[in-house]
Amino acid sequence: MTVAPTVQSPYHPPNTFASITIDSFKAYDIRGELGVNLNEDIAYRIGRAFGQLLGQRYYSADTTDELKALNPAIVIGCDIRHSSKSLKQATIAGIIDAGIDVIDLGMTGTEEVYFATSHYDALGGIEVTASHNPINYNGLKLVKEHSKPISADDGLAEIQQLAESGQFISPTDKGKLQLLSDKSAYINHVMSFVDTNKLKPLKLVINSGNGSAGPVVDLLIDKLAQAGAPIEVIKLHHTPDGSFPNGIPNPMILANRATTQQAVIAHKADLGIAFDGDFDRCFLFDESGEFIDGSYVVGMLAQAFLDKYAGESIVYDPRVLYNTEAVIKDHGGQGVVSKSGHSFIKQVMRESGAIYGGEMSAHHYFRDFCYCDSGMIPWLLTIELLSTTGKTLSELVTGYIAAFPSSGELNFRLTTHNAPTIIKDIEAKFSADMPVKSTLDGLSLDFGEWRFNLRASNTEPLIRLNIETRGDGQLLSTKTQDIEHWLAEQGAVRA
Repeated sequence: MTVAPTVQSPYHPPNTFASITIDSFKAYDIRGELGVNLNEDIAYRIGRAFGQLLGQRYYSADTTDELKALNPAIVIGCDIRHSSKSLKQATIAGIIDAGIDVIDLGMTGTEEVYFATSHYDALGGIEVTASHNPINYNGLKLVKEHSKPISADDGLAEIQQLAESGQFISPTDKGKLQLLSDKSAYINHVMSFVDTNKLKPLKLVINSGNGSAGPVVDLLIDKLAQAGAPIEVIKLHHTPDGSFPNGIPNPMILANRATTQQAVIAHKADLGIAFDGDFDRCFLFDESGEFIDGSYVVGMLAQAFLDKYAGESIVYDPRVLYNTEAVIKDHGGQGVVSKSGHSFIKQVMRESGAIYGGEMSAHHYFRDFCYCDSGMIPWLLTIELLSTTGKTLSELVTGYIAAFPSSGELNFRLTTHNAPTIIKDIEAKFSADMPVKSTLDGLSLDFGEWRFNLRASNTEPLIRLNIETRGDGQLLSTKTQDIEHWLAEQGAVRA
């Protein structure tokens, strides 16, 4: 590893720390509105608390403990939001003041921090990002050693308590800061997921959304060219721009899909690809510009892995599962269902040794990528699949869609009743039908030929509905209308 010169963070913390409340901590990460519940001083406190707690674990470990084999440093990167760099510098200052070294990766996507945490054997990692949130928001995503997630139930609450109390320990020596922004190891690892010799001529439209994806896309395109892969790429909104001149990078918003869809049609491309702001999610469009729901992409990638690696385990979430379960069964895999959310999926994958895990939200997880999610690996796997099968993307997924049509995720804003009350009431509404019930993640009721999942959002004041059937589009339409009407009567307004 090349060691860069030590530099200093420009942020200067206050001299004393009064007890405060920090309400930007969420179930899986930290996300807040700038100047309201997130600023440089809060970022400093979080960095210092994170560094202190990880440092205490490291220095109190027995010499035989695996923690002792780690590099006592924390890696950090940030997205392109105008507020991200200053928040990152404040976080770095907090870690350094906790006596822990910092490796600054520069501008990154979240998956680069995941990779670097394991690659450098670091104690933990931080990505400063608000992903797809509005421009006046930002946040921090944290992982510990071996890129393991940190959640409210597993360390995040402890970090919050220490950050709020301000009861920091002053170490004898401060940490050191190094800039290691070279992406070569990460790019090479991502490329290892595909056999470039199998790639056939394809034309791609890639929409980086003026987000952090652009530089990484360029590096991957260069690698494909060096390998002689006949891939042509049309780049949209490619240059990183923290003012987001083309809107917040969030392809889940219908209006944000039009540019990619129109470009696929205009250029007669084989595939459209779009990313969110920190590119840990990948969204696909077929050769006609049609957006492919994430649940069908999970089935497609599960099939791709099982065709290569027979009998492996695949992890999936319970919001939409008919198609994924059918694919896994038909291709001899072992299905493992997990509560949705990255910390749960990653934990279940580690426990089961699953080769791949997928969520309908367009998060895709890979055993050989530190059990973490990547937005770059899925589109590379997809172009390999298009090449080896000779099929179009629509041909690959049309059978899935026809066999198991789904509503897509429908979001409702609550105005009167709270989520637990609505979930309890809808269970009572359908109790006479005696459905198979699961409360693994919200409420799932399965009636044999159709099912639905209703769950509260972990990050927003919303309740989320998914409905699917076994090959019956009319039944899907009827049940979707019925439940939407019932939710409206409970004061749940379509968001």
